[in-house]
Amino acid sequence: MKSRALGLLLVLGLPALLAAAPPPPVRFMYLPGIGPTDASGRVAPGDIRAQTARVLDNLAARLAAQGLRLEQVAAMTVYLRHQADFAAMNEVYARYWPKDPPARTTIVIDPVEPDALVEMSLVALPATADRRVVLPASWAKPSSPYSYGIQSGDTLFLSGLLSRNGRDNSVVPGDMKAQTGQVLQNAAEVLNAAGMTMGDVVSARVYLTDTAMFQDMNATYRGAFPSSPPARATVRAGLTAAPYLIEITLLAVRSAGREAITTPNADGTPGTPSPVLSSAIHAGSQLFLSGMLGATDANRENAGAQAREALVRLGRTLKKAGFSWRDVVDGVVYVPNAGDVPAVMRAWREVFDATMPRPSVVPAGLVSPDGLVEIALMAAK
Repeated sequence: MKSRALGLLLVLGLPALLAAAPPPPVRFMYLPGIGPTDASGRVAPGDIRAQTARVLDNLAARLAAQGLRLEQVAAMTVYLRHQADFAAMNEVYARYWPKDPPARTTIVIDPVEPDALVEMSLVALPATADRRVVLPASWAKPSSPYSYGIQSGDTLFLSGLLSRNGRDNSVVPGDMKAQTGQVLQNAAEVLNAAGMTMGDVVSARVYLTDTAMFQDMNATYRGAFPSSPPARATVRAGLTAAPYLIEITLLAVRSAGREAITTPNADGTPGTPSPVLSSAIHAGSQLFLSGMLGATDANRENAGAQAREALVRLGRTLKKAGFSWRDVVDGVVYVPNAGDVPAVMRAWREVFDATMPRPSVVPAGLVSPDGLVEIALMAAK
């Protein structure tokens, strides 16, 4: 085998081989929810301004340990305890990105740490990756410190989009169907500015203020993705201002080999596709998995058992797509009841060893009335 490889090198020459080889996949860095903790691991005292600075300093330190800077962050998710703290958080946050801030989603939930007023998670680009702010030509800049989109190569990270007019940042009022339509129209314009379409979207996070409006959202959402819809998780969370009923965060990847995956049944027979989401989307070297529930008649009141079943179903999805647990690089665990977190994390550790980064644990409401936990994953080779 060695002599054959050497002969190939002599015939083609090393430069020719390198030129013919496909570029390596871009590896993003994922940091799960980081709180305002001090060196001892305790939540540092202080108001929202002090805690925001502490969280961002913690994130900057984690990035620096990997040779990265805040300027290389592509997307942020901010979890606020109090809606009223939004403006003060923004005031501090803006100091850390005086230019070209990342895409951002901000929702209102109760962080797991009882004394924490804010937590944040992020996705950062490699040091050598390109990073471009995307703003539709006719739009005004956002009124808060974020960019509507950050593009790197074939990947576009979109901010959580609300029912607003991008041209003047005014609120577009309406019921759930109208607001969902406005959000998706906004998304299409951001995608178009990046040279992409809704067909390139691989993952969606939908945040509703009231899960009773879930079907109204779906009625409009379905029309934006008539075939092979993106992987999706939908949860209940507070938003940053009263007029808004929905916020949607999208991720798009331009890939000729985009493929929708449906989770097989437990007996190995093909599963039934959903009209509003794909169990997973395989795009290039990445796999984006929908939020998976694990509720059954037998585990209706057992969050740990539901987490184990959700992970079993996710495992079948990974296998169907040709991935394994070792390929998982990011996870989000939605748990409505903070008291269930220890049981859910025990189930998580039964699957993932210490080399797998811990997931972001988000105390958000679920659409399913029987669901005690929902788990979404992302994998890459």
